[in-house]
Amino acid sequence: MKNFIEKYMYKYRGKRIRYKTKSVVMRVGFLIGIPTFLLAFLLISVTFKSYPSFAPSNSFVGVKEWFLSILWIRMGISFALAAIFTFLCLFGLKVLFFEKFTFMKHRQKLARFIIDRGWYSTKSIEKEGFAILSAFDFESKRASKTKTKEKIDYFPKVYYRVKKDYIYIRFPLDGTKHQHQFLDVAKELEQTLFSELVKEELEEGYICYKFVYAIHRDRLNIQEVIAKDGKLPLMKRSVWEFDKLPHMLLSGGTGAGKTYVILSVLLGLVKGECKKEDIYIADPKNADLADLEGIFPNVYSQPNGIKMVINKFRKAMEERARTIKELPNYETGKNYRYFGLRPQFLIFDEIVAFMEMLKFSERDEVMTDLKQIVMLGRQTGFYLIGGLQRPDAKYLADGIRDQFHYRIALGKNSEVGYGMMFGDVDKKFSQKEIIGFGYADAGKGVISEFYSPFVPSDFDFIEEFKKIS
Repeated sequence: MKNFIEKYMYKYRGKRIRYKTKSVVMRVGFLIGIPTFLLAFLLISVTFKSYPSFAPSNSFVGVKEWFLSILWIRMGISFALAAIFTFLCLFGLKVLFFEKFTFMKHRQKLARFIIDRGWYSTKSIEKEGFAILSAFDFESKRASKTKTKEKIDYFPKVYYRVKKDYIYIRFPLDGTKHQHQFLDVAKELEQTLFSELVKEELEEGYICYKFVYAIHRDRLNIQEVIAKDGKLPLMKRSVWEFDKLPHMLLSGGTGAGKTYVILSVLLGLVKGECKKEDIYIADPKNADLADLEGIFPNVYSQPNGIKMVINKFRKAMEERARTIKELPNYETGKNYRYFGLRPQFLIFDEIVAFMEMLKFSERDEVMTDLKQIVMLGRQTGFYLIGGLQRPDAKYLADGIRDQFHYRIALGKNSEVGYGMMFGDVDKKFSQKEIIGFGYADAGKGVISEFYSPFVPSDFDFIEEFKKIS
């Protein structure tokens, strides 16, 4: 029934942005403030007995006597107290309903955004108005004059809606001269509304932009990162759906928090639907990930061991593919999960650094294994999590980068670095001095701010991994 109504009768798109919306905050403030002030002023002035106790008579002398009997000092105090009370009420309402106030400001900003860019048109209307001075001109036959008034002729049907903590802004595709600007407005809106674009979608007659406001509030605690049903949440509204969007690529220089993100992902996997034997770890730096040796069965830090584990992972993938086809309940198009199998992960940190250690012939062997994993791993549930300081095109060429459907760039990167990581995107990147801050593409073609899971200073990953059997 709902689909029928939306298709043939009416579809709610949100609150319409109109020309008058440019002053909606002030108008709502007056709408609440004036009655509050008048009521407060009346009650305070009566309490202070600012008015005379007798009622004014109908005569001019009686009214004058009553007026002169007013205690003006008390009246002034009542006025000031009523003004202070009104201000406190408005401030209190702003605090209590801060989110609603923020979204109301968004609508106001959006209206001013449209007006400032001239995305509307007006027309002149001539109207006969009464002229006061002409009324005393007895020679004039008509005490009136013609006035010209500007009236809004066209204002785009822009809608603003908040639903399930997402902001939806719809611009019309109505064929006007501004339509091409409506299709390319997301970048400016991100900065204007302090929001991050997560999706843009064409609808019939509209382009819909989906935003997250103040995305830093989506940061998760490390204890909330748990894999379930092929999904690993890294932020409240940024989930790595590895069954649909396989393989993760993570870049970040020294001190950007890359290792903490990898450890957080690893912890979320083994706390969720993976066993320790499902994880293969390669750490050519022989650093933090190498410390997991003895806790996880497949941890390697030496070149020969790393080459071996990558090849072993690739062969296990091929073996599972053969096993699945031989199952009695095998069906074309079904993935590993349908057959009750667990996902397998290869965590390979510092890919570029490792490649530089190898001879040319060895590089070809490793790259061949990695290409097969990222190209064929999704159906069998074999996934690669790659970490590097810089996404060097030398080792991420030939379409390999495009197979990493979840990409995170942590810390400070150059425009070239962002380009290598995300491709050619129209995004204004900023820098924040926050460990674990960066940008992510969750496989939707939209780059958003990313905040890695919060790890308390007294949290010990090694001890947490030891607790998990």
